[in-house]
Amino acid sequence: MMHEDKPARTPRMATTPNMARAMMAWQRQRDIMLQLAKTPQSSSMESALNPYHFDLITPDGTIIDIKHQSECDAEAIVFIENISPHFVGFEIEPDLVSFNIKSTLAQLGLDGVGVEYALDRAAGCAQVRVHLQAYGALARQMLQLIQVGCSVGKLFAADLRRRVRNPNYLSRMFGRADRNGKPLLSLGGLHGSSDLILDKVDGRTIAYLSLQHGRLVYSETMQGFLPSLAKGLTAGQSMRDLLRLNQEWNPHLPRNVDDDDILLVRTLPLHIRTVFGRVANELLAEGYRHTTASVLQPDTQHSGDVYELYGHSKRELTDIPLEFFTLEAYREHVFFADRDQLQVCLEDDHALFKAFETAPEPQGNRAAVFVVKGEQLLALKPEDWVIRETRYHEFPGPQHGSRHAMMVERYIEQQPSQAFLKAIINRGITSQGILLTRYFPSPLMKRLLLSDQVQLCLKGLYFENPSSSAQDYFSHEDRALLHDLYKFAIPVYWVDQATNRILQYVERPDRDTGMFVPQESVETFLKATMFGIYGSNLLEGLFEKELCTLLQGLLDMRKDVQHQFLDHETPLALVTGGGPGAMEVGNHIAKQLGILSCANVMDFRITDDAVVNEQHQNPYVEAKMSYRLDRLVERQAEFNLDFPIFLTGGIGTDFEFSLEEVRRKVGATAATPMILFGDPKYWQDKITSRFQCNVAHGTIKGSEWLSNCFYCIQNATQGLRIYRDYFSGTLPIGPSGPTYPNGFATVDVDY
Repeated sequence: MMHEDKPARTPRMATTPNMARAMMAWQRQRDIMLQLAKTPQSSSMESALNPYHFDLITPDGTIIDIKHQSECDAEAIVFIENISPHFVGFEIEPDLVSFNIKSTLAQLGLDGVGVEYALDRAAGCAQVRVHLQAYGALARQMLQLIQVGCSVGKLFAADLRRRVRNPNYLSRMFGRADRNGKPLLSLGGLHGSSDLILDKVDGRTIAYLSLQHGRLVYSETMQGFLPSLAKGLTAGQSMRDLLRLNQEWNPHLPRNVDDDDILLVRTLPLHIRTVFGRVANELLAEGYRHTTASVLQPDTQHSGDVYELYGHSKRELTDIPLEFFTLEAYREHVFFADRDQLQVCLEDDHALFKAFETAPEPQGNRAAVFVVKGEQLLALKPEDWVIRETRYHEFPGPQHGSRHAMMVERYIEQQPSQAFLKAIINRGITSQGILLTRYFPSPLMKRLLLSDQVQLCLKGLYFENPSSSAQDYFSHEDRALLHDLYKFAIPVYWVDQATNRILQYVERPDRDTGMFVPQESVETFLKATMFGIYGSNLLEGLFEKELCTLLQGLLDMRKDVQHQFLDHETPLALVTGGGPGAMEVGNHIAKQLGILSCANVMDFRITDDAVVNEQHQNPYVEAKMSYRLDRLVERQAEFNLDFPIFLTGGIGTDFEFSLEEVRRKVGATAATPMILFGDPKYWQDKITSRFQCNVAHGTIKGSEWLSNCFYCIQNATQGLRIYRDYFSGTLPIGPSGPTYPNGFATVDVDY
């Protein structure tokens, strides 16, 4: 969870003679930290992705001054540095921040309570006055060995906004594991245990851990081990495992506590990866208090098997109550399926458009953010995005070997999405979520996007613009990346300003290409029979009324036809080039009739060498794919029409006619009827001489039958007659059908 920066808290520690040296040392450390702060650092969001810190705790602090007041207690000044700027303790109420002594010391009977705190966000450090209290002989002996330089504990920020309130938040983690197979939450095994009781108390989730019979005691060798333990703490070494070598479990001793004593009890091993746990002292049985070593961290595998208590009670303790605090949203190990609010938000196009509006200016810069919960999506701020200035690169080519590889790596590092993808791979992000990016990712990001870890974590990729250089048009490499993402089950969505819709990339069965389709129309696109309009971008013609009647007749025909291409369960879609003229007429009619209106949009923007009219996308397109000019032939091949309809057109229409003819000749497409709308004389002038020339020279020998795939009509009634005969199996079409000398059949004349 990201928070807006607030001014650092004013130090709350009074200066006393005993603390003068400590304050001077702190000031020196602060000056160093402030100097470091002047050097360029990564963005706020990028630093939050660091997998080596949590925002509710600080690193361990060391003693910079200590005064022993008696054999049982002392006052120590603890200095903590290298605190993340995202430590929540910098911004919540001061009384919610507490000092937590190391469990190694607590298990010896030494408690440490924070008395006064001074936190400095700018310098990334804190100073705490800690009261050290010894319970028992071992603790008193250890207290005398504590000296300046000992690592004794850290701060914990009990942010009430992060308190787990619903027991289901925890219970759903039972039986689940992370990418390495380690349990997310369990007591004594992967699938949980009946020894863990979850309840709701005072509006928060409480887990009661049942205690095992007996208590821990120390062997006679422990006293001789204490000096080594003190040296280990000074050196910053973890001493917990060595401490255990001197502990013995006695199952017959009672679990109660006396004055000047420490009670060490044990539960089953608690695996906790998804939350912080903290002993709820106020819910302990009367007479018991837990030491400040009460926080269970999510980065330890056996974090909850020993608990240290003091006080006075003859009644045996039976369980330990724990309350819980969530991690940063990125690190909760939460599954996308559990994010109900996020899924609701993603069904709201308006919410996604608003989210992209928070991306910082200028629009030309690349920007990306990873979102894991609905609350985060709705509250995005400019500082939540990772920003990169757009730079254009020319790579030297594979023939330059190492130099080329190095430049590619540098280019990848300059992509804003790289910060999040790397964090997923490095476990800085463990929750599943979606990636928002201003521009569709570079194909050079494929290696990261298709990695095993990212594939498991990334549940949607949303972009606003296909390209920073070519605007709304995808390159060949872009479409290859779209295909790979689709095959790897990573959904891709276009937050499209032109249609004001969220469009999902979908590929039709048995095709390696697809379109961006409105989410509610995906099933329609996958099942639809594809009709298409080819014609001039300059002329609308006089076809609109008849074309509307023709398409409406096809919709009505579905009710009483049973054919693989047409029946009552098969929807229709219509594809054009997406431009003006005849294409606009087709898309307009389709939208009016409730037929999915699609387009393969070409980049015909005017250039210095332009010989075509610029063709803006018409406003009636619902589903689309876009192409750059160098992929004109590829774009045409990807219309994949079942039933083309030709209107008056020029060179582009001639090319489309030839391509549809070739597709049927080579068997790439079944022999289906193609409609030629208009005056037979027009189509004779355009088609007949070419067809007859090919027949005369024998260049289409054996393929003359292609002429029976084309039918010239003047009205919708004639067209519907052709379609009905085809769907009923009575249309003479294909290699066994007739040859028409004009290269096509004229309805009511030849057929």
